[in-house]
Amino acid sequence: MRWKVINETRQKPLADQAERATTFARRFKGLMGVTRLDMGQGLHIQPCNSIHTFFMRIPIDVAFLDAQGRIVKQMMALPPWRTTSVYFQARSVLELPAGVLAASGTQEGDRLSFEPAPPA
Repeated sequence: MRWKVINETRQKPLADQAERATTFARRFKGLMGVTRLDMGQGLHIQPCNSIHTFFMRIPIDVAFLDAQGRIVKQMMALPPWRTTSVYFQARSVLELPAGVLAASGTQEGDRLSFEPAPPA
């Protein structure tokens, strides 16, 4: 299933075809090996409070979300071969194409919502 992700605070769409990674295998793989992440795509990793970009080929925007969907930390254009700190308040992470967070005006403290996307 794919998901629409909306920044409820700013009433801006962030993704319309995001995938969700909830199994150990899918969370472990994440976006490793992905050579392109188009606008509208994304990956919501749950549970998660820290990530790495080892073996990735593209920079990504990252939003760490608490249990209510509020952004507790965000990183823009996180390059490959990096690690993040552990954010103890975070329960999940949304990975998006680089530039999405800035273009939407998204900021820490904003609340995101997820709803099923219509079939493509």
